[in-house]
Amino acid sequence: MDLARTEVSRAAARRRGKAARLGLMAVPVAFFAVFFAYPVTAIVARGLKADGTWHLGRLGDVLAQSDVRQVLWFTTWQAAVSTALTLLIALPGAYVFARFEFPGKQVLRAAVTVPFVLPTVVVGTAFMALVGRGGLLDDLWGVRLDTTVWAILLAHVFFNYAVVVRTVGGLWSQLDPRQEEAARMLGASRFAAWRTVTLPALAPAVAAAALMVFLFTFTSFGVVQILGGPAFSTLEVEIYRQTSEIFDLSTAAVLTMIQFVAVGAILALHAWTVRRRETALRLVDASVTARRPRGAGQWTLLGGVVATVAVLLLLPLGVLVQRSFGTAGLGYYRALAEDDGGVFLAAPIEAVGNSLRYAVTATVIAVLIGGLAAVALTRRDAGRLVRGFDALLMLPLGVSAVTVGFGFLIALDEPPLDLRASWILVPLAQALVGVPFVVRTMLPVLRAVDTRLREAAAVLGASPWRAWREVDLPMVRRALLVAAGFAFAVSLGEFGATMFIARPENPTLPVAVARLLGRPGDLNYGQAMALSTILMIVCAVALLVLERLRTDRTGEF
Repeated sequence: MDLARTEVSRAAARRRGKAARLGLMAVPVAFFAVFFAYPVTAIVARGLKADGTWHLGRLGDVLAQSDVRQVLWFTTWQAAVSTALTLLIALPGAYVFARFEFPGKQVLRAAVTVPFVLPTVVVGTAFMALVGRGGLLDDLWGVRLDTTVWAILLAHVFFNYAVVVRTVGGLWSQLDPRQEEAARMLGASRFAAWRTVTLPALAPAVAAAALMVFLFTFTSFGVVQILGGPAFSTLEVEIYRQTSEIFDLSTAAVLTMIQFVAVGAILALHAWTVRRRETALRLVDASVTARRPRGAGQWTLLGGVVATVAVLLLLPLGVLVQRSFGTAGLGYYRALAEDDGGVFLAAPIEAVGNSLRYAVTATVIAVLIGGLAAVALTRRDAGRLVRGFDALLMLPLGVSAVTVGFGFLIALDEPPLDLRASWILVPLAQALVGVPFVVRTMLPVLRAVDTRLREAAAVLGASPWRAWREVDLPMVRRALLVAAGFAFAVSLGEFGATMFIARPENPTLPVAVARLLGRPGDLNYGQAMALSTILMIVCAVALLVLERLRTDRTGEF
């Protein structure tokens, strides 16, 4: 009888928990409906509707334009090539971080991840300092790669190297090496054992990483805007050009819909590969799989990965810092404190304070919304509605930030949401990008919590809120801090939407860097390098703090 009562109590607790999780979805759904779906729908509708009539035939007219087809081809082509290059260069690094233990590993891991959390404006500026006019290659050998596709491809590899290392390496480190050793004992060669045992197990992680890299490069904006010049344009850059330079909202709306459909397909494939990875593998503790390299081959591989990181990832950042000093010492940094009365209504250095205030506010919003969403998504056996909600949370990473920013100005300009002149627009736009990182960081840890602990707390009379506070929160506190750090770094570097909605007198760091790069003169170029260095240092410090907090179960990145 007591056992029956306990089972009934547990069943009731599970029902209350499910109802509570569905209730938690209400706040994130409302947030995304108001600050994502509504602005995007408003700007698309503004472009496709004129004189009260929908012009849906505009899609065919836009696709018939040769320059638009060229943009679509280049967007897809460069994303595919960038993804292939990133996998080719980063997979050896994923293996090294997964299987080798060596001095300085944690520092090198942090260095590898720095480029991923850097704003795309800083990435573009760093490569300008390396391969652009007056850059290192130009000074040494008279070689310039800016306004070439190679600069864009290398910058994309620089930016996404950590995605492959973290995603694939994280799984690789937890694969039981004894399975591959067993295949070799049965007569398989080293390559055959890897191909038949390890590669199939890694395939879902490799596919997930490839899809994320493709998504980030398909929607690339800051890198292409700075390095591509007028010769190259992705969908995101073309949407910006049609919106802010040509003022052709109709074409911009069609391009936004095309990008939306493409991103939706990519995210659907990504969700499928992630589910395969979560359900198809038996994993071991990552701490027992890594060991010191043995033999000349393994030490050579480690040396090659370290050299790759130094040349591809650290050299552009080092050149960026060097160019920020130039021949004037601290002159460029001192100039940041001066009000030039031109493109800035205040001294450029004030952008640092603006960015920090906006990023802190955006972090609070992202952690609140993302935390609620992660709790709602905790159950692995969730239905299609909840899985669809999970995909919705990822959309801001792929939908045009330019569209979102301009949509804010179009849609949020009348009561009860007259926010066009409010400072809160900037952190709201930044939080949209931060929420997916919060969810992806917290969700694996929340799913690792034994559900029986929650049920036991509920049987003892605890409310769903108290059960979460007493059971889940102590276990996910560190993941929560890591999620907040990622949200802060991502918010600090958001550029696409912020450049539309940041007030001229209160620019953020990425906006200030872009404005300085858009003005001629060595002083403006040097100040852009100095501001980019400051932004890089802030992001790097945040990342080092994250690296001290992370655990093997704290998210993918």
